[in-house]
Amino acid sequence: MNFTDVVELAGRVMEALGVAIIVIGALTATVRFVAQLQQRIDGVVMYKTYRIGLAQAILLGLEFLVAGDIIRTVAIAPTLGNVGVLAAIVGIRTVLSFSLQLEIEGRWPWQRVVSRES
Repeated sequence: MNFTDVVELAGRVMEALGVAIIVIGALTATVRFVAQLQQRIDGVVMYKTYRIGLAQAILLGLEFLVAGDIIRTVAIAPTLGNVGVLAAIVGIRTVLSFSLQLEIEGRWPWQRVVSRES
């Protein structure tokens, strides 16, 4: 097994982990949602909890998918075309990550956390 094969395998493993994280996170959020249904928790609370659980799973999974893309593109075939495609993919995923972060925390990643202890 040469260097290219090892890097290709590492990239594929990272991508597989990303997909697994998204699937397992979605299943976990769904199981929690069903459990809350049985406990007769307020629908608005259940909906928000479910969305946050899904968003967290997607956000973490996207990080692994981006890492896999970077590993495979930069280490194996760093042509101008491949790097351009990678830049577009990373850009789209970054916008998606920021919007998910806003959904989860109610603020942009660069904004300070507002303390409510006043």
